[in-house]
Amino acid sequence: MAIYRKGKNMKFGYARVSKNEQSLEIQIQKLKDAGCEEIFTEKASGAKDSRVELAKLLDKLRKGDIVYVVRLDRLGRRMSKLIELINQFKDDGVEFVSLENNIDTTTPLGMVLFSMCAAFSEMERELIRERVKAGLDAAHKKGRRGGRPKSMTDSKFKMLLSLKKSDDYSVTEMCKMIDITRSVYYRAINESTQI
Repeated sequence: MAIYRKGKNMKFGYARVSKNEQSLEIQIQKLKDAGCEEIFTEKASGAKDSRVELAKLLDKLRKGDIVYVVRLDRLGRRMSKLIELINQFKDDGVEFVSLENNIDTTTPLGMVLFSMCAAFSEMERELIRERVKAGLDAAHKKGRRGGRPKSMTDSKFKMLLSLKKSDDYSVTEMCKMIDITRSVYYRAINESTQI
């Protein structure tokens, strides 16, 4: 990540919008007002891990540089990815400033605030995992399993058998009558030992 270059430490800006018709101008102006000497701009979803301009910025960084964004969500949408990036900055001696979120890792208070955000994010993920597990456990105790309900029930299968044995209907007609798709029909036929 750190490429050595001659000269002083630099302030880099990163501006991003999700859609081509959105404007980057406001973000760029705020980053210039903050003193950014070089600004990387991107029109890409924040959920994407591979963003070309962000990768170029990361390649330019060296110890002592500062990365500025207008808001945290400009750097990324997923908290886990944000934390990973900012921890990488910290490990490489690069500081991070989010102007509108008042996060500034160049100050002790800013670093504490970011650490608290990271802790809350981890706690939220853990709570979600626990709720999902509790829901699955409760469903299993009631005899339910996860996934979509089966399209081919026992009663539909019995009806399919009698329709097929009658030899009066096409596959399409049988599927419409039983309310199943052709793929469900063929799967049932292939798996059945009764046909």
